[in-house]
Amino acid sequence: MTSPAQSYYVRHDDTHFESTIHAQGAWNPHEQHMAPVAGVLAHVLEGFEARPGARIARISYEILGLIPAGEFEIVTSMVRPGRTIELVQAEFVAGGRVAVRASAWRLQVSDTTEVAGIVDERMSGPGQASAPVGFSQWPGGYIRSIEARALPDHAAGRGRAWLRTPIPLLSAEPVSEFARLVGLVDTSNGIATRVKPGEGGYAFPNVDLQIHLYRMPAGEWLGLQNAVNFGADGVGLTSTVLHDAAGPFGRAEQILTLRKV
Repeated sequence: MTSPAQSYYVRHDDTHFESTIHAQGAWNPHEQHMAPVAGVLAHVLEGFEARPGARIARISYEILGLIPAGEFEIVTSMVRPGRTIELVQAEFVAGGRVAVRASAWRLQVSDTTEVAGIVDERMSGPGQASAPVGFSQWPGGYIRSIEARALPDHAAGRGRAWLRTPIPLLSAEPVSEFARLVGLVDTSNGIATRVKPGEGGYAFPNVDLQIHLYRMPAGEWLGLQNAVNFGADGVGLTSTVLHDAAGPFGRAEQILTLRKV
């Protein structure tokens, strides 16, 4: 793992990357956190055979196992080509194994202002968030790399928080605000935990991350308005309305495996 570092990732060539200490995960020190992994995959998908007049509307991430720290490759492909709708894919490959598979629907955009409407309620902005989010129970370089502020109605199982990071996603390479904000979304599962994670408690890692975007986000702040539900049979769900400073822009879902440790 490269350290010290000024970014989450270093690109070595068109397809090969290396993680830094800032991408270190919270469950194991030798793995990467899914949040920046989602960001770098979104960045690559955004640039893959990009064309004017189309944008990513949904990204689905399947987490196929532990995400090793260090060097990895991203392999892209066109799954379903089309003039107005297409499906593209990116695989995170490390040690000869696919650790994460991301697929994205890219849709043609058009002016639908006359029928536009958003029913998700707007969350109070980052200016009203002053209390620090309690991340003391979470280890890892990624958690230390972010600034997280809680709103007054933030509570266990019901998160209301704003995040940002001063760390660039990639060194020496421009990254869109979309990819940078997507690179924070997976944090939602840890901002308002129902139980204490780790030793003597429960582990509740997510096995997927689904992000739907009804508009493209912008700015440095990501707002997470979530609900965390634990079932009685070892399965849970973190559901999140995603915000930027202008208001809600989409939703995220994370299915959880609950394990006594």
